[in-house]
Amino acid sequence: MTRLPPLLLTSEPNSWARFTFETRIPRIVDDVIATNDYPAEIVAALRALRDEITGGVIRLLDEETDDREFWDEHAREHVGKSWLDVPWYWAEAFFYRRVLEAVRYFQSTQKTRDLRPGEFNRRDPFAPQKCAELAPDRAPRTLLALLEHLPCDDAGAFRALVHASLWGNRADLSMQGMIEATSTDRSLLLVDDTERVREHLTLTPALSLQRRGSLHFICDNAGTELAFDLALADFLLHERGAQQIVFHLKSQPFFVSDAMIQDVVAVLDAIGQSSAPVLRQFAQRLATALAEGHFVLSDHPFWITGFFFHAMPDDLRAMLSQATLVISKGDANYRRLIGDCHWEPTASFEAATEYFAAPIVALRTLKAELIVGLRDGEVERLRAEDPNWLINGKRGVVQAAGLKSQVTNW
Repeated sequence: MTRLPPLLLTSEPNSWARFTFETRIPRIVDDVIATNDYPAEIVAALRALRDEITGGVIRLLDEETDDREFWDEHAREHVGKSWLDVPWYWAEAFFYRRVLEAVRYFQSTQKTRDLRPGEFNRRDPFAPQKCAELAPDRAPRTLLALLEHLPCDDAGAFRALVHASLWGNRADLSMQGMIEATSTDRSLLLVDDTERVREHLTLTPALSLQRRGSLHFICDNAGTELAFDLALADFLLHERGAQQIVFHLKSQPFFVSDAMIQDVVAVLDAIGQSSAPVLRQFAQRLATALAEGHFVLSDHPFWITGFFFHAMPDDLRAMLSQATLVISKGDANYRRLIGDCHWEPTASFEAATEYFAAPIVALRTLKAELIVGLRDGEVERLRAEDPNWLINGKRGVVQAAGLKSQVTNW
């Protein structure tokens, strides 16, 4: 693969990475405390983690769990360092693992003065925030508006659903002040390979009836974004005849609103309880696809590590290598796809992802200080019109690599 540039570090002055650990991460800890009814012992552990991040040094996990050896191995080189002096993506991944330790997520037998054995085992500390997204006037309403206004032609419907899946990435609970998770301003799309992707999939009735090929979504946020991802998956399955759609989800809470299998179930339940027939039918189609194996939910443990995608284990790489297309969702997955590094913005997306095992398209709204695939002079223009263009989630990209001009396995 292309040699990676230097990593983004939390030590870099005035960077978004540093702001994340000085401001955003402590706020996330405060939100977990405020939105849960944790006893004093867990609240104290969360506050201790907050203090460690803002003024202490990194330590290893304390609890005995199946993943402790893994995290000990990959955290040891950073132990004793400030959280403001380590690689950014690794620090975020380890922070979310430390949150789970603080809230006793993996403990089924521990008993202390304030806690009954296993009382908080597998209780998602971010569930209260995720649940708010499932209220009838949130994700179900926005999904209904999308489905009711889809263009009648295949190309128009595909474009609308891809762009909804893209802009749904704005609905990120780890960010504050994000703008609405829809957009009609095409100027905000800095790269748009949607038509190339559609041609790659050869979305014609004759080929769709052959029911060959699988597509894999590397999912990001639960709630509204996940609802839009489900809409795209439903179209590919039931209108264009994909043989199988695989959603790759997190096996445990991660990055506040990252989707787990239980979040897919929750979204489908919320949609299925709608008074709108179009939503109830939508939920039923996907429930049937799940039961028949045409829609698959997977949660490989790799997705909750601090590794970039070029370090993907062989079993996961082999699974993805069979895909007609892999759809990578969101900003954090983009960072893992190309490497969370100081890339030249004009570097080639194709070159940065040449290692990947299958054709891929990244649907990403910009929330981090890295990007590739831009034209000469574009950075200067964007910086002049919006100093925060890389981090405020306003703009997006649909960037594809490894596409074939004529698909034979769809």
